[in-house]
Amino acid sequence: MKSPWNICLATPLFLLLPIHTWASPASEDQASARYSNGHTCVACVVVVSVIEQLAQVHNSTVEASMERLCSYLPEKLFLKTTCYLVIEIFGPDLIKLLNTDMNADVVCHSLEFCKQDPGQPLCHLYPLPKEAWKPTLEKARQIVKKSPSLKHSRSSSDICSLPFLARICQRIKSAIKNSVPFKDVDSDKYSVFPTLRGYHWRGRDCNDSNKMAYPGRRPVNWDIHEDSNCNGIWGVDPKDGIPYEKKFCEGSQPRGIILLGDSAGAHFHISPEWLTASQMSLKSFISLPTALTNELNWPQLSGTTGFLDSISGIKENSIYLRLRKRNHCNHRDYQNISRNGASSQNLKKFIESLSRNQLLDHPAIVIYAMIGNDVCSRKVDPVPEMTTPEKLYSSIMQTLKYLNSHLPNGSHVILYGLPDGRFLWDNLHDRYYPLGQLNKDVTYAHFYSFLNCLQVSPCHGWMSSNKTLRTLTSERAKQLSHTLKKIAASKKFTNFDLFYVDFDFQEVTEEWQKRGGQPWQLIEPVDGFHPNEVALLLLADRFWKKVQLQWPQVLGKENPFNPQIEQVFGDQGGH
Repeated sequence: MKSPWNICLATPLFLLLPIHTWASPASEDQASARYSNGHTCVACVVVVSVIEQLAQVHNSTVEASMERLCSYLPEKLFLKTTCYLVIEIFGPDLIKLLNTDMNADVVCHSLEFCKQDPGQPLCHLYPLPKEAWKPTLEKARQIVKKSPSLKHSRSSSDICSLPFLARICQRIKSAIKNSVPFKDVDSDKYSVFPTLRGYHWRGRDCNDSNKMAYPGRRPVNWDIHEDSNCNGIWGVDPKDGIPYEKKFCEGSQPRGIILLGDSAGAHFHISPEWLTASQMSLKSFISLPTALTNELNWPQLSGTTGFLDSISGIKENSIYLRLRKRNHCNHRDYQNISRNGASSQNLKKFIESLSRNQLLDHPAIVIYAMIGNDVCSRKVDPVPEMTTPEKLYSSIMQTLKYLNSHLPNGSHVILYGLPDGRFLWDNLHDRYYPLGQLNKDVTYAHFYSFLNCLQVSPCHGWMSSNKTLRTLTSERAKQLSHTLKKIAASKKFTNFDLFYVDFDFQEVTEEWQKRGGQPWQLIEPVDGFHPNEVALLLLADRFWKKVQLQWPQVLGKENPFNPQIEQVFGDQGGH
């Protein structure tokens, strides 16, 4: 699913106003400029809302709430330093405006972070002021003391244009890139570091100096002297002289799990605590640097490749952990090849980051799960932007041919269908958005409308009050799912079997309701779009049960030597 706009929501700080310019397309055309301006506006409204609500929650001044917000931020990536610098610049104007009861929409328009272009509608998150908009905005602009030194930065919505912040901005960019030795996000290399496409995304490297040692490969000389496949099983049993890898793994049908997905597969997540004043504390932002260097994704907790203990409170595990439990020889053999904004039409740009050698590696289970972006668009009229069944067929066949030329014989590929995204509006539209919970003034319907107006919605087709549009989007999703199902039923490949699985969110919803939950609890609260961790793990559970029932050969055999592996190697080096 598509999420680049959400970088603006990642931190309630103006420091994300410059950050959005690195995440957005570099194109200078009118559409891209509007998209960029929309990012800036969302970021400003979020930040100002948080500052205002912090003052309300703690019964403090606006100045004290800004200080409080900066104090919560970690030092890593210069987040705290930049926060203090930015409030030094914009703080005086914010204090004046908020002290005269101007809401976040008015504040951001008066500071020119939000703009109403000629002939375009007025985009606002909160209810309009009781007084007419234009007089209110003019009053706010009169309150703001004009400063020539800030004029350019406001008009460009890029505080990095200020000379004394340019160096800090560059240092933040460098820090994100170099906070660990950098790995190209499109490389097929394994890493000993977690983020920046490191082992949060694919199994941890066990020998960074040896390029031929990596998770998923067949063992070299049965790993007598070293662990060539990073599964933590190596050496020779002194009792009988048999290599442990041979004794425990030979004939056990080892296999890895590889996901080709979008932001849902990567588990895009923004913590509600980052936006909710009543929940903010010193602990709220501890994970922010990790999140930023993981593109606001949490693959280490995802339904397909997650390897950390779930923080959701449910007992279900990821598909990878289930494969590992089934056969400990599968340890660390996972790859999450997902991107925010990925679809069938742009997969070819990053599919080469998939790492599998036909001659040297074990077979793999590849899950193709582009569940949103082929029907989702930010455009005012999203229907013409949707992928047609004909285009999907062509791109999927290219993908399958690529996989056939790279996957070891005996692999399996499973195509996931698209969901019926109408559950988003049906279950959220009348609920209060995190920024609206304190004063009961912003619902998800308002939030969706705000994003659509700015043309930065991750999915205008489903996140819309227009029932006809929501239905058209679901109908196209159904057509694309049918195309995938038809391909799986009719096409054969030499190196893998091909299967299809429906994305039946209704089954997951029913299971959750049986446990006493509500459907809305399965959706990410901040973006109102992605399935959350609970939903992803429940989907993994449904997937596993279906495959186990219909195609058990996909999962491989249960390894009878698992207890012995645990006895000799413990946690096999962890993850």
